[in-house]
Amino acid sequence: MLNYDHEQKQVSTKFSDVLAFSGPALERINRRLAMIGFVTAIAVEIAKGQDVFAQIADGGIPWFLFSSIVLSVASLIPLFQGVSVESKSQSFMSSDAELWNGRFAMLGLVALALTEYLKGGALV
Repeated sequence: MLNYDHEQKQVSTKFSDVLAFSGPALERINRRLAMIGFVTAIAVEIAKGQDVFAQIADGGIPWFLFSSIVLSVASLIPLFQGVSVESKSQSFMSSDAELWNGRFAMLGLVALALTEYLKGGALV
């Protein structure tokens, strides 16, 4: 059985530590963007019948930039306040679940784009 009682450990709030390559922010932000991107790509594909590349060409870049900024700021604020994701982890919505869901979303988004490219159109 997993133990979700994480201790409050001291987390660095220095800009260089938070945004370091091995720091807590970069992969977390990328994972969250991948999860939003994958779900959005599938939803728009079902609703409009557009593949990922058509979605990007049809005004997707401003939405991507807006989502990136909002999710980045929302992810960075707690980290700069010294709050670790592990300290907020619960049994159902755990930091480990977010980690794996985000990694699978990254793979899913790449697989969706590659499949649509090879197929020459929308997957759905």
